Amino acid sequence: MRSPLDIDMNLLVVFHELYRQRHVSLVAERLQLSQPTVSNALARLRKTFDDPLFVRTTQGMQPTPYAQEIAEPIAAALSQVTRALNRQQVFDPLTSTRQFVLAMTDVGEIHFMPALIERCAEVAPHVRISTVRISAVNWQEGIETGQIDLVIGAFTEVSESLFHLKLFSQKYVSMFRRGHPFCSGKVSLSEFLAARHLIVSSRENPYDLINDRLEKAGVTQAALFRVPHFTSVPYIVSTTDLVVTVPEKLARRAGEAFGLVCMPPPLRLPLLHTHIYWHRRFNDDEGNRWMRGLIAAHFRE
Repeated sequence: MRSPLDIDMNLLVVFHELYRQRHVSLVAERLQLSQPTVSNALARLRKTFDDPLFVRTTQGMQPTPYAQEIAEPIAAALSQVTRALNRQQVFDPLTSTRQFVLAMTDVGEIHFMPALIERCAEVAPHVRISTVRISAVNWQEGIETGQIDLVIGAFTEVSESLFHLKLFSQKYVSMFRRGHPFCSGKVSLSEFLAARHLIVSSRENPYDLINDRLEKAGVTQAALFRVPHFTSVPYIVSTTDLVVTVPEKLARRAGEAFGLVCMPPPLRLPLLHTHIYWHRRFNDDEGNRWMRGLIAAHFRE
């Protein structure tokens, strides 16, 4: 059995950064080391663990199954050591220059970011916020390694290592321009199915479930127009006779800005339950706790 005496703690730091960055050059830059030094550290790690740990591919240094297995406990141990060494450092939002990385969908950016920007300008003027698109990154790995601080979304399946807090639930509504024939009164299912629809062909969970319901009802079979995300939807629907089915909060915001009307669709769709997620490793991190508290205070219903 290996013990902490068998390994240099600095090697674990290199392992952690290589797992995050996937490139020796980026690790060297991050740790202010030479590339040969990082390569030498990797060679020592491989010898210590008797495993290749990282394999060079066209996508960078990809971890082996064993490296994936030990990555989370090593990251957790390093996090605990960091907190122990900096126990006296208190997060002060008024003076902090910390950058928070939030993962969300394009719908999330539309709903959350304007209010977050305004609120941070008032209570944390130097704090920086960056968003990453959930569909463009491995967010579950990112939140585990610390590259992502918080995730906001309506997921149906998440890792047991994540804590979460429910923010709100919302319905799906169908949206169209003012003057559309649907504005004249109640719309039957047959009329709804006969209309021209814009489909947001997102495969992000849980929007993929909504598309499955629409397809079973017969909506997507006749749809000629599709987009991969929600951002362009208000621009398209406001200038055409297309109907689109979207989360209610997006419809409200788009309705005000683009003069759109919404109605409950004449078919049953599940609710969206939006939560904020964080990894248990960072549950006691003061900055992480402050940011999720700020989000909850403003958006929790």
